[in-house]
Amino acid sequence: MSQEPFYITTPIYYVNAEPHLGHAYTTIVADVLARFHRLDGAEAFFLTGTDEHGDKILAAAEKKGETPKQFVDRVSGMFSSLWPKINIQPSRFIRTTDQEHIRVVQRILDMLNDRGEIYFGDYGGYYCTGCERFVLERELVDGKCPDHKTAPTWISEKNYFFKMSNHQDWLIDHIKKNEGFIRPQRYANEVLAFLKEPLEDLCISRPASRLPWGIPLPFDENYVTYVWADALINYLTGLDWPEGENYNKYWPVAWHLVAKDILKPHGIYWPTMLHAAGVPVYQHLNVHGYWIMESGKMSKSVGNVVDPLDLMKKYGPDSFRYFTMREMSFGLDATFSEEALVARLNGDLANDLGNLFARATAMIEKYCGGKVPRGLPAGSAEKALIDWAHETVEIYRKEMKNLSFHLALKAVWEYINKLNRYIVSSEPWDMAKDPQRKPELDRVMRNLVFGLVRVAYMVWPVMPATGEEMLKRLGTSLNIGPEGLAFILSSGIDPKGWNVTKGPALFPRIDPKQLEPQKPEAKKVVFKKEPIEFDDFLKVDIRVGRILECDQPKGSKKLLRCLIDLGEARHRQILTGLAEVYTPQEMKDQTVLVVVNLKPRKMMGLESHGMILTAESTKGSRLIKAPKNAEPGAEVR
Repeated sequence: MSQEPFYITTPIYYVNAEPHLGHAYTTIVADVLARFHRLDGAEAFFLTGTDEHGDKILAAAEKKGETPKQFVDRVSGMFSSLWPKINIQPSRFIRTTDQEHIRVVQRILDMLNDRGEIYFGDYGGYYCTGCERFVLERELVDGKCPDHKTAPTWISEKNYFFKMSNHQDWLIDHIKKNEGFIRPQRYANEVLAFLKEPLEDLCISRPASRLPWGIPLPFDENYVTYVWADALINYLTGLDWPEGENYNKYWPVAWHLVAKDILKPHGIYWPTMLHAAGVPVYQHLNVHGYWIMESGKMSKSVGNVVDPLDLMKKYGPDSFRYFTMREMSFGLDATFSEEALVARLNGDLANDLGNLFARATAMIEKYCGGKVPRGLPAGSAEKALIDWAHETVEIYRKEMKNLSFHLALKAVWEYINKLNRYIVSSEPWDMAKDPQRKPELDRVMRNLVFGLVRVAYMVWPVMPATGEEMLKRLGTSLNIGPEGLAFILSSGIDPKGWNVTKGPALFPRIDPKQLEPQKPEAKKVVFKKEPIEFDDFLKVDIRVGRILECDQPKGSKKLLRCLIDLGEARHRQILTGLAEVYTPQEMKDQTVLVVVNLKPRKMMGLESHGMILTAESTKGSRLIKAPKNAEPGAEVR
């Protein structure tokens, strides 16, 4: 079953620091998607690379005592050399210092300028070096960038601007008319919420006198291109825009893959730039969550990054790839720990898949001399197994295309468990005792090979080395044809005579006791408030509440209005300053802690009767959640 072509991109990674788990996850997802679509019969093109211009690069190079070119060559090399070690195979690795990319950027900017989409003007604003952009005052939390926890610098200078505001109505209409343009839907809603406010024009340049490290503007050599107006265009450069064969084949089916911290540039800047230039927009923007460590969101600036090379060397690239795909529900945040990785390795990989493969291949060696026999026609147990294989492949295909990798793998592991139960119920060890039952035994062995071949193909996009090793030990090799996944269900596959070898364990078990204990970070919290008497504390009445409705009052940038069930006859209205952290949709149905005996007060003309408790974290104020099964109105003591 031949599929339409497939084009997947990662962000091009900023080379101001070395690659970490966040980079590895996004790139693994892209590699998995490219491999899956090839497995399903499509031609796939996978682009990744490095972003090498801007203030932070210049500063990082100076700190290392290197020229910018020396610095970017070295760090970009770390990225390009890392991917093969994690079994990642991009179709192309692009760098924004490539001459071809420089030509494409200048051509696009010339087009925008010729169309009257660029103008020269004065601008003053808060500039965040970490974000490499001017930030709006409403985006700041306590006067600081919410991502980098630093106060931006006020900069006033003449620059070139892209008339992004002219395309606001078009973008709103496009998002609403094209379901899945930005997905999951919560991120489309987030962009639409941002677009409710007037969209400002985008500053696309920096004076070369202040920032010499960048692509010169084609119409004014005194200015260089602002990093996003440079970086985003790589997705076209990678396909040899505008005349390239790859551009014509793959751009109509382009999928971008990003983490949620760069949603705004990809969900607003990029589509409006494409629309203004007369270039068709991408098909899907796929947005994933953060990996959360005990110290908060993993971030270079916070300093809690995980080196994927360390984990890959310790546990193997396929185990690492499997853990990231199985552990994170795409679009949501996920918690990372080495203990969880080892638990997946020992449970899913060693116990389930590894033991199944070892048992089956050992029995074929023992009972059939290592040769796959012909066997009897399928009986009722085998027909049930075939039906389950068809159902599994259908679920697997659907969930992989929906980016629900954890559900696709869950379906495969249910099939693995079916194969294990097939062995138990068939009892081949008893059949082997009776020469008269040899045809039945051969049938079981043959059907186990069929099952293992299907498993090997389905795990291959996520664990390519494992899938290929399984097929090699079964006496065959990976064979991706135009019929795609239909191949592994085909009755035309004939494993008779394949030489099967058991070999060493696919996934040796890890003793959890060997894990190095994690040293907790030293606490530096200082309590500044005066001590109170116990009787004072008893005056505070804290109750469990469930948020039934939530919206943002018109004209307010920080407040959310919540209608809360506290077990009373009437629901309470409480205002909370969490609009910069949570969307109304994220607040709805949360079970929270509420101070209920505060005197009512008015904000924005609305009465607030109580206070929702929060705690400060590296991501700003976060809700203190009560157990979901706690009854509204229950007292907190």
